[in-house]
This record gives sequence, C-alpha cells and structure tokens, in this order.
Amino acid sequence: MITDPLVLLLDEPTSGLDSFNAYKIVRLLHRFAKEKGKTIISTIHQPSSKAFALFDKLILMIDGYTIYHGQAKDAIVYFNKLGFPSPKYANPGDFMIKVLQVEYPKTPEEENRIKFFVDKFNES
Repeated sequence: MITDPLVLLLDEPTSGLDSFNAYKIVRLLHRFAKEKGKTIISTIHQPSSKAFALFDKLILMIDGYTIYHGQAKDAIVYFNKLGFPSPKYANPGDFMIKVLQVEYPKTPEEENRIKFFVDKFNES
C-alpha cells in the first residue's frame, strides 16, 4: 500500500475472522477500490451474503478450471440456466461452493460434473 499500487492481490484477507469482521474488511476493500480507482483481486472463501453483494466481478473455478467469469450478481442466473437452481434464500457463496465442491479422489460423477461446467463455460 505504501507504493500506491494500481492492483492489489489478496489471499484470503478474511480468513479466521467472524462474518461481521469479514464483512467489514470486504466493505473497506470495496470502498477503497471505488474511491481510489484500484483493482482488488482476492480469494474469499465462504463469504456472507452481505459480503458477496459487494463483489463486482467473480471468477469461479472447479478442479483448476475456470467455469464462470463475469458479474457477481449474474452468477446465480448463470447457475439457474445450467440447471442448478439456487434455493430462494440461500447465501450465493455457500450455494456455489456446494455445487462446485469436489472430493478427491474424484468419482466418475464428479468428473462428469467438472466436464459439464468446463464445456458450458467454453461455449459462452
């Protein structure tokens, strides 16, 4: 931050925090990006719904493959179109983690699901 970088890369800046403090960090980063014109790229695991709502863009990966890249607010619509409807009041982050989780060693069903998502992403 001392050198005033244009891009800030953060690896799990909310790790170990309760959801209230994690939200405060995400809100601070969001405001910083908007006010200072910075790009902030971060891995966030299991964001609260409030924190997720602050995300501008989202990249989702499964087994090392990118399967979604776009506006965060459009990700649930994308999953719905692919036949993975989100429950009405579900946290979007929790929902996507559940859909995209992979156990190792992978089962044939998981391999097929990974291929499905990768193929759909490559079609778009």
